[in-house]
Amino acid sequence: MSMSGDSPLAGSELSDPVQSLQEAVSAVFGEHGPLAEAAETFCPREGQTRMAQAVARVVAGGGVLVAEAATGVGKTFAYLVPALLSGERVLISTATKTLQDQLFGRDLPALAKSLGLPVRMALLKGRGSYLCLHRLEAAPQAIAHERGLQHALSKIERWAHSTRTGDLAELPGLHENSPVIPLVTSTRENCLGAECPKWRACHVNLARREAMAADVVVVNHHLFFADLAIRESGMAELLPTVRVVIFDEAHQLNETGIQFLGQHLGTAQLLDFSRDLLGAGLQQARGLADWSLLANGVEMAARDMRMAFGANRLSSRLRWVDEMPEGIDPGEWRQTLASLGEALAQAAEGLDNVSEISPDFVRLHERAMLLCERVARFAGACEPGAVRWADVGNQLRLMESPLDIADVVRKRLLGAPAGEEPAEAGQSRAWVFVSATLGDDANLTWFTGPCGLSGAEILRVGSPFDYERQATLYVPRQIVKPNDPAHGAQVAQIAGDAAERLGGRTMVLTTTLRALRVIGEKLAERFEGTRVEVLVQGQLPKRVLMERFRAGNSQGPGQGGSVLVASASFWEGVDLPGDTLQAVVIDKLPFPPPGDPLVEARCRRIEAEGRSAFADYSIPEAAVALKQGAGRLIRRETDTGMLVICDTRLTSMGYGKRLLAALPPMRRLTDEASFHEALEGLVKPDLEAGVTFDV
Repeated sequence: MSMSGDSPLAGSELSDPVQSLQEAVSAVFGEHGPLAEAAETFCPREGQTRMAQAVARVVAGGGVLVAEAATGVGKTFAYLVPALLSGERVLISTATKTLQDQLFGRDLPALAKSLGLPVRMALLKGRGSYLCLHRLEAAPQAIAHERGLQHALSKIERWAHSTRTGDLAELPGLHENSPVIPLVTSTRENCLGAECPKWRACHVNLARREAMAADVVVVNHHLFFADLAIRESGMAELLPTVRVVIFDEAHQLNETGIQFLGQHLGTAQLLDFSRDLLGAGLQQARGLADWSLLANGVEMAARDMRMAFGANRLSSRLRWVDEMPEGIDPGEWRQTLASLGEALAQAAEGLDNVSEISPDFVRLHERAMLLCERVARFAGACEPGAVRWADVGNQLRLMESPLDIADVVRKRLLGAPAGEEPAEAGQSRAWVFVSATLGDDANLTWFTGPCGLSGAEILRVGSPFDYERQATLYVPRQIVKPNDPAHGAQVAQIAGDAAERLGGRTMVLTTTLRALRVIGEKLAERFEGTRVEVLVQGQLPKRVLMERFRAGNSQGPGQGGSVLVASASFWEGVDLPGDTLQAVVIDKLPFPPPGDPLVEARCRRIEAEGRSAFADYSIPEAAVALKQGAGRLIRRETDTGMLVICDTRLTSMGYGKRLLAALPPMRRLTDEASFHEALEGLVKPDLEAGVTFDV
């Protein structure tokens, strides 16, 4: 990227590139630097500058940096400033598409403008985020008998004439889980590639071309690992040409990576194939095969595979230690897979007979053969060193994955083992991994171990927040143990007391869906007929819930308020600064679920190595999750609030000290009276501290 005359690096003649970049970074974060001039609220932070200097050292000289930067450090600008000033092509990977959009649409443009750098930026998402013009043409045939989808499809067809990017996130009102999306987007399996009649106008290709010409490319972890696994998308072209790679929200890397480095076979895949088979057959080769019979055969075999797990088994993950998943009849399972394989083979034969008519049939035949291979794989034994399980819900997914991504990172990213040629990543490539939570020990082994980064440089930067003044921690002494049936109701009582006094402004984070339902129902009963709205995850899309929560808690005292009960994804990535959120209630310590097959396999491996699975796996997992949940509370220097953890094990068990040490140093409350007193302090001016808590 070219530098303008006002760039902090312009005119620098230092021979040491590391020193040169570090001095430029220091100037940017100084009291009179471009950031201070661009934003009145900016103030130099020692931790942010220290992290930026460490990133600059690695970016300029190469190497691997793992940086844990607590909430409030300003980690985004701490890695963006040295990356932009370096003049290198940079690849930035984030955890979610939402964070991608924020980085690309807000943070990068604002910073580039402040630094006076004409940076070319590109946003690259997975295929499933972009409209496929070829599949859009075929979609009406696929949903001819599904009137509920026709309205959404019509909306997409109108939007298709005006969009430049084809990014479905730009289409207002389209739910991210809409069943119409798979009909108008492509996947690696169904994309026709250069044989597609819409190849020149393809939105995915446009995004790739822009990425190839950009100085900074923003992707997400899913796309990064999907490409690493298949070496097929635009990333396969980008990665070898990029020397600097930065992973933000890196704590999700391991769990994201194993999804793409293993194998899976699901009913959604099979039903998509069946629908595409029927649509293409009737549209382009009617009468040349009984397409309805072939498609129906695959569909029925897929549904039979799901029904082998029972009609009432929802949202569960089943062990798969031997030849078949736990609790499945062996004979029925073998027959189910045999029938599925036969249905796919018949479809493949029919497609092979018409392959010369259209590239659609060539690709469909390849998909049929790939699915046949997957069926055969899951009919056999699991790969050594991997774990297999079945995700059972409305749909079914058969999964096989490695236990972590360590080997892949070491061999395919950082380089090859001794005695082998180096991987594509050269010796001078810079790898930066950053997050607010990466472990509970000095070496951040919770993250570096599974990710194969044991030799990385480690940096830990603490939060600039004054937690002793800004926040309190309350662990109710009299609450029953988490396994007691009365626990959920007691958590709801405590959360309700906080919400009632604060006028909403309360978030309850649960560790299980059962607790989510119980606590949500109890709070709904308590606040029925009042101005306090109770929002429960699952009732509405996450984005809508967050909007309702913000709106409900922005009305001022006496105007009602909102309580949010949530689990899973709400433990992280939720930013609610100011008075919007003043109480976070966690139902119990977030230990990994003991019945989860992946958890069990990891624990077995640790025990086989002579270590303690509880000390070396369960406690670090809980510590990181606890830090993530607690991090929702204080987001700015002026925020105040209360963290309530409804689990006495935090104070009564020996391992509780380790978990407490992982939390920010909040002021501890000792009894119920101090709990209510602290709530009063959040709704009245704290004259002693000079900070107003008025909501």
